[in-house]
Amino acid sequence: MTSHQIRQAFLDFFRSKEHLIVPSAPLVAKNDPTLMFNNSGMAQFKDFFLGNGTPPSRRIADTQKCLRVSGKHNDLEDVGFDTYHHTMFEMLGNWSFGDYFKKEAITWAWELLTEVYKLPKDRLYVSVFEGDSKDGVPFDQEAWDLWKPIVGEDRIILGNKKDNFWEMGDTGPCGPCSEIHIDLRPASEVAEISGKSLVNNDHPQVVEIWNLVFMQFERKADSSLVPLPATHVDTGMGFERLCMAVQNKTSNYDTDVFQNTIQVLETLSGKTYGAGIEPFADIAMRVIADHIRAVAFAITDGQLPSNVKAGYVIRRILRRAVRYGYSYLGFQEPFFYKLVAVLADQFKDVFTELKTQEEFVTRVILEEEKSFLRTLESGLKRLDVIINSLKEKGVGVIAGQEVFELSDTFGFPVDLTALIAREKGFQIDETGFQDALAEQKKRSRQDAAKEATDWIELREADGVEFLGYDFEETHSHIIKYRKVKTKAGEEYHIVLDRTPFYAEMGGQVGDTGVLIIDNGLENGKKVIQIVDTKKENDLFVHISRDKDLDDALQRAGIIVAKIDETRRDRIKSNHTATHLMLSAMREVLGTHIGQKGSFLNDEVLRFDFSHFSKVTDEELVKIEDRVNQKIREDIRLDERRNVPIKQALEQGATATFGEKYGDFVRLIIFDPAYSFELCGGTHAPSTGKIGVFKFISEGSVSAGVRRVEAVTGAKALEIMRQQEETLNKIKDLLKNPTDLVKAVEGLLDERTNLQKRIVSFENEKIRTLKSELIANVKKHSTFNLIVEKVDVPSAESLKQLSYELRDQVENLIAVFGAEIAGKPQLSVFIAENIVQETGLNAGKIVKDLAKEIRGGGGGQPYFATAGGSDASGLDTALEKAKGLF
Repeated sequence: MTSHQIRQAFLDFFRSKEHLIVPSAPLVAKNDPTLMFNNSGMAQFKDFFLGNGTPPSRRIADTQKCLRVSGKHNDLEDVGFDTYHHTMFEMLGNWSFGDYFKKEAITWAWELLTEVYKLPKDRLYVSVFEGDSKDGVPFDQEAWDLWKPIVGEDRIILGNKKDNFWEMGDTGPCGPCSEIHIDLRPASEVAEISGKSLVNNDHPQVVEIWNLVFMQFERKADSSLVPLPATHVDTGMGFERLCMAVQNKTSNYDTDVFQNTIQVLETLSGKTYGAGIEPFADIAMRVIADHIRAVAFAITDGQLPSNVKAGYVIRRILRRAVRYGYSYLGFQEPFFYKLVAVLADQFKDVFTELKTQEEFVTRVILEEEKSFLRTLESGLKRLDVIINSLKEKGVGVIAGQEVFELSDTFGFPVDLTALIAREKGFQIDETGFQDALAEQKKRSRQDAAKEATDWIELREADGVEFLGYDFEETHSHIIKYRKVKTKAGEEYHIVLDRTPFYAEMGGQVGDTGVLIIDNGLENGKKVIQIVDTKKENDLFVHISRDKDLDDALQRAGIIVAKIDETRRDRIKSNHTATHLMLSAMREVLGTHIGQKGSFLNDEVLRFDFSHFSKVTDEELVKIEDRVNQKIREDIRLDERRNVPIKQALEQGATATFGEKYGDFVRLIIFDPAYSFELCGGTHAPSTGKIGVFKFISEGSVSAGVRRVEAVTGAKALEIMRQQEETLNKIKDLLKNPTDLVKAVEGLLDERTNLQKRIVSFENEKIRTLKSELIANVKKHSTFNLIVEKVDVPSAESLKQLSYELRDQVENLIAVFGAEIAGKPQLSVFIAENIVQETGLNAGKIVKDLAKEIRGGGGGQPYFATAGGSDASGLDTALEKAKGLF
């Protein structure tokens, strides 16, 4: 079976068992503060397990794109060195939400593996949770009893809490699990050693392929376990490992999931995978074949490489792949981007979004590669400086802090530093590096530290109802709350059964406002300030930094939830303007324009979009004019709710890649022929409410992505008035000329002419000074020496003076000191023939002299400069120089 057939067989099997087949969620996690990326199949269903939402079906199956490179699940450094770890992988899964449980999950898993995939029954082993006395969870007798007649006791393994108790995180749903392992070793090895003894012992051919998790408990913040009101099934089967088993391979990378990519790498590099001649070439091909999937799909789903958070993770994966190609496959030029086309074709029928964005993803990766190759070159130069310095000192170990600097500042991987160091006879201080790395991680953890109590449940509710599209104020009940300690102080997180507060989502900031408690309290009305609203999974969380709210929250009956209407109106104008602007951009710049990120509040709208060149001033004017035209037309909002997504897309609605849409969506239309988008944000009732639209900036964010910022309404008028005031001040300074532009151009021309005259005067001064210096040359047997304090206008003049003297004085050594803009400067020049004959080094000499002016410097052996902070030391430095020659 091909990998495509294997995947389809899984989905068809569970469709026959009355499961709803749903699409994969984006790789990039949305509205879940605990995750950067979806790292398991169940991530998109988390709300259903938590009871915060209702699943579209009680039985669901899918294949989910997952990424594990940080936090609890961190496999990055294993990738490539073994045959079964990956960064991005597919997780095949089937779920029951309060429907079937252990019996069906176990029976169907065995049926699929042995009857559909025809895996040999005598090579399969299963594990069952042995229980844990500390948590008070007993041995999973039910799972044992179900497995026993299927596989026999000799193929059942008891697993501890580490291996056979699955938890979503530090808190949340959890339960015992039953893993299915397969032994893929040759028959000769199986005859010698039982596969049972190799389960969970990191043997590359005895691997787990499926994990059946039985959700029975919820882990609370105090680590206690409480039974869930309903039991659930959450299974996850690694698609790549399944393909290895079904295709009878001994490595995931030998399957057709990766072989297309590896074959392209063989062609590009001229090396043969698996030949056994160059082990690190094989590792490099595995690393690259794995990493291109993670990088390409992350970019497709909206996560661009960057220097922060999730973007840094993607950049790190990309650079690891490029570095392995650079080090072991001989790629000195960009190559990684060439693999996107292979991947897009391979997954065009499964994850169609990559094929749709193939050109964009390819160009982003190409620009990132170019940038990193330049970084590698910089890192190599820095490493050469470090090694040369150590040679002079007779030290054979590169300090851990310097290794960390190369990694942190230059993006230079530690193992590449170690490799180059070994080639040059040096070692690295691995312990020191790990200490520096641990210290950085500690700082990061402290920066992100947040401690939350368990939710305090106050009343039952069927769900959370958002009424903010229609109302600015609601009468509500408090469902639950918790206290959260952050670096900024303590916060209260409050959840209501119905709310007008929009939670931060889709680039739009959360609402602010008040919760008014006017019943149930002994001391009268209580007004709670809400400073932000976030969406955590499917909960609308109202955040307050008011103090001592427990009593008021617990006593509250019906409360009034009221947003800041003025702020919301400004946000609505900015959000509506964003829609008009995107349509105008597509008209002016081309239909390739796609949203790559946005941020909008009551002050400004910021919009990132795919485009590979600067938007010219003329183009910005055209876009701005088009938006303002639509504002003047005062087009009424046409809002349509609960539209089937298939129908919306067929009608031509614009969607954002990387967003997870449900079966029913909300449409925002300002003239169907102009702006027709899927959007969950709040908008102005008509375009005329925006008032006016004005760009304030345009620039690059990253490769292939530009950013514009704009303002609307009163904020736009404020900025235009500020610009008008600035112009009036300039006019006043220039005595109100009739033609302001012509007057400014005249000033600039005058300034240019003055600068030319100054340069001419300085050159004349240098010529006069040069004649005086030549007259005072101190002649020695093998060289001519000039050591003088000179009056020059710039540090560059010292260099010019030295080089002009070189052309007129043979065998010259020149040391100059000057005070420039109140700061001392030194320069040392030594003729190249003298450097070669004597070994004198201008860089070393100037460093020594710079001590007298409390400074430092360096340069080449024949010319170097130094600056300092103590001009009174110049004379001493020059006297010291005379004694050196």
